[in-house]
Amino acid sequence: MSCSHCVVGKQYLGSPQGKTEVLGGVPCYVGTPTVEYDQKKALILLTDIFGVTFSNNKLLVDDFARKGYRTIAPDYLNGDPAPPYAWNNTEFNVVAWTQNHTPEVTRPLIDKGATSFAVTGYCLYAIDLACDQIVDVLIVAHPSQVVVPTTFETLAQKGKAPFLLEMGNEDVEIPVPQQEEIDGILGGGKYAPGYKRDCWPGCPHGFAVRGDMLNAEQFAGKAGSFINSIAWLELYF
Repeated sequence: MSCSHCVVGKQYLGSPQGKTEVLGGVPCYVGTPTVEYDQKKALILLTDIFGVTFSNNKLLVDDFARKGYRTIAPDYLNGDPAPPYAWNNTEFNVVAWTQNHTPEVTRPLIDKGATSFAVTGYCLYAIDLACDQIVDVLIVAHPSQVVVPTTFETLAQKGKAPFLLEMGNEDVEIPVPQQEEIDGILGGGKYAPGYKRDCWPGCPHGFAVRGDMLNAEQFAGKAGSFINSIAWLELYF
């Protein structure tokens, strides 16, 4: 599925500290830690539909880099993110846009990169990478383009990456009953690599990257999901 909530949210002010680089022929926004870090590892950040030029996504890359992870946001949307007029435009046809950004188009651009990497995704396709066993650690906030239960049954059968799922209780893409269905597939030790789901009150789809920082619950959800992501990386990566 893909819904109007994929384009709704707040844009953040700030001065991105990373650089645009071409890696493996793919334009990327790269955040490099200012402290010593493991250069054999990289955190791949798969942006929301607004892509690598969107300030929120750049600032999120910078946040991970400040925690000691070389973080790379590849332009896996191939220079074709959701256009500016899509921002907070619930009439924008997200489904039509998505049809031009299927895994067949985006995956070749994602698959180029580090030999050991974790992935954190904020909407599209990150779970596919774990199903194909090409990612060491997986963190996903409010995914789109998934089917409950099928996507997660596939992950349970094929995945080897510890999986952290950050959700809001107002997410219309995967509402709470479906989140609990995912728990039934992966939780309680069923998914041996490791699984954890957090569900933040008052948080809609997109909160971890476009949440309203003037809303106390969304502020708590965005900050908390980032803290949990760092803890997951420290535990498994």
